[in-house]
Amino acid sequence: MLQMFRRRSARFAAIAALASGVAAAGYALHALGADEPGTDRIKASIQKMLGGRAEVKSVTKAPVPGLYEVNVSGQIVYTDATGRYIINGEVIDTKTNTNLTEERMAELNKIKWADLPLSRAIKWTKGDGSRTVAVFSDPNCAYCKKIEQTFQQMDNITVYTFLYPVLSPDSAVKAKQVWCATDRTKVWRDWMLNHVALTGNGSCKTPVDDNLALGQSLNITGTPAVFFTDGTRIPGAADAATLERKLASLKK
Repeated sequence: MLQMFRRRSARFAAIAALASGVAAAGYALHALGADEPGTDRIKASIQKMLGGRAEVKSVTKAPVPGLYEVNVSGQIVYTDATGRYIINGEVIDTKTNTNLTEERMAELNKIKWADLPLSRAIKWTKGDGSRTVAVFSDPNCAYCKKIEQTFQQMDNITVYTFLYPVLSPDSAVKAKQVWCATDRTKVWRDWMLNHVALTGNGSCKTPVDDNLALGQSLNITGTPAVFFTDGTRIPGAADAATLERKLASLKK
């Protein structure tokens, strides 16, 4: 888990380096000949500057003329045609009031619902359970507890919870205690909703390490992270209205 934190921190540090060290990096890239247009050249130049700190997954033309989108380990930054200047921020279309960066992140981070190993999640159902979501949660995450409360306001829902203890070593201890409980669904909800103390030593075989690896592969950088059957996600503790709108849109 701590290794995952370091890898994740390294990705953000790499992006921060792109933004804060733009002048030095710009001249380095220019020296590499990145002033010639071409996404392959931009990608190679930025990757050389980053070294092994992060992976430049792709470079594509952005919707704004003259800008290129750079996917750095699942995060988006922008550059010019030379690769010299880095812009670390969001692109907003003021005409349509659309966050283009947010939309692209959603597209890049889309998953195949069928690939989720639901047997490694805690399942509970309310009403007819016809609307399904999956959530990656840390047992010590206040926002995860908040979204658990939000789920209680909704009807006809099935929730699959992947234990994803990324906040501290104690989170991993609690996650294992939950999974090893005789009735893990009840124990999880009692803890998250009513602060009922966890017991047991969590010594059974758990999917916690596999869930951590899965979350990293899905670029889950915080909890909670809610996934829908169309493969899209909402990061953070979305309110009931937001979740209801999203679920309703899946029926269209």
